[in-house]
Amino acid sequence: MKILLTGATGYIAQRLLPVLLENNHEIVCCVRDSNRFNYHNYETANIKVIEVDFLKKETLHNIPPDIDVAYYLIHSMSSSVGDFEEMEGISAKNFKYAILKTNARQVIYLSGIVNDSELSKHLSSRKNVESILSTGAYALTTLRAGIIMGSGSASFEIIRDLVEKLPIIVAPRWLLTRSQPIAIRNVIQYLVGVIMLPDAFNKNFDIVGPDILSYKEMLIRFGKVRGLHHRIFIAPFIQPKISAFWLYFVTSVSFSLAKNLVDSMKVEIVGKKNNLSELLGIELINYEMAIELAFDKIEQNQVLSSWKDAQTSRIIYDGIANHIEVPTNGCFKDVRVLKAINPETSLQKIWKIGGITGWYYADLLWNFRGFLDKLVGGVGLRRGRKSPTEIYAGDALDFWRVLLANKKEKRLLLYAEMKLPGEAWLEFKIEPDGNIYQTATFRPLGIMGRLYWYLLLPLHAIIFNGMIRKIAENEAIQ
Repeated sequence: MKILLTGATGYIAQRLLPVLLENNHEIVCCVRDSNRFNYHNYETANIKVIEVDFLKKETLHNIPPDIDVAYYLIHSMSSSVGDFEEMEGISAKNFKYAILKTNARQVIYLSGIVNDSELSKHLSSRKNVESILSTGAYALTTLRAGIIMGSGSASFEIIRDLVEKLPIIVAPRWLLTRSQPIAIRNVIQYLVGVIMLPDAFNKNFDIVGPDILSYKEMLIRFGKVRGLHHRIFIAPFIQPKISAFWLYFVTSVSFSLAKNLVDSMKVEIVGKKNNLSELLGIELINYEMAIELAFDKIEQNQVLSSWKDAQTSRIIYDGIANHIEVPTNGCFKDVRVLKAINPETSLQKIWKIGGITGWYYADLLWNFRGFLDKLVGGVGLRRGRKSPTEIYAGDALDFWRVLLANKKEKRLLLYAEMKLPGEAWLEFKIEPDGNIYQTATFRPLGIMGRLYWYLLLPLHAIIFNGMIRKIAENEAIQ
């Protein structure tokens, strides 16, 4: 069967794609930027990657007409570019317009549970998308998921941040809101199970796990799985905006996502009962087991996808190709060259940089820079990295975005997503002669950009010099 997979670089699609391939489907992956698609993960002829931006009608012609089923897995709540409600509406209309020109008999849409009379902005947008898609000349199957728990999911990472960093949690009234979390494994089973299932045509189903828990109970149970105990207090006087700031500073979410999450957390997310799990033979995974399965993947370095990599930033929206050529005119550069004692060891260090490994020198200064970035509304340093050993174009890496990661050429190129009066690139390259070239490039914006560069020159001298020395050393890292 030929299947169109939208949002192919997103969190859900990266989990779904390997399963579809195992079932011998032919997959057409829709991506906005093909540079972000990790071809190396899939050694099969059953994948075709096409560039389609559903916000731009002129790209829709790339979709082949001979598809049988289409997944709609596009979501913009974490976008920092534009109004996500408007973007989702336009995207859904363009998707429907494109699918009507194909042979598709079914569209499968992953939405959110909408069983409250006063919906959040996020869930209202999801419902609107469902309404748009339901008017097409195909069978629509909508799966309305509760909070998704899995390694790399936004909900999992946010709860993990709160539980592992705060022994005492003081939070607003939304901690008492009930929810029904579902394991990512079950979500994928549902998404695959409803393919061309007549009983699922033109119907919607709430897909949830077996446990109905308040957010407070979710935090407590997560802590118990991790062997941690917490004191949690409800502070009903905390206003939503302050609550969003609190979530933003404590966790790795952007402020725009924090605002939307707080808005959603005020709404109860409990599913309506249906027989879909029995129909598909799906055994529902409880909350604690979902957490344990997630940590199994983390410990085995098998996290396939992360919400942080799918988070829409300006660079992702513009396309990696528009930033991969590092400018030279009107730029400041800090270039350092040092001979690697063992080039292969140095390459391993470059590939492990950031995240739990750190930046090899003056990590306190890097952390302080991340804290300052959070203060002015940036992403900060808490995003870390998806894998401690592997890295690919499009990955988030602390407050950088990976533009290029070519191990054969021994070159890593990063683009800064921190708040800056200009643009910044950081590049590592090991030449055949064993010399390591470490280049920081900054394109200033106005006088403030120039002042920023000159003020940081003393710190750059310390940090960049120490970093390349550590990378060049023969001592391997664990």
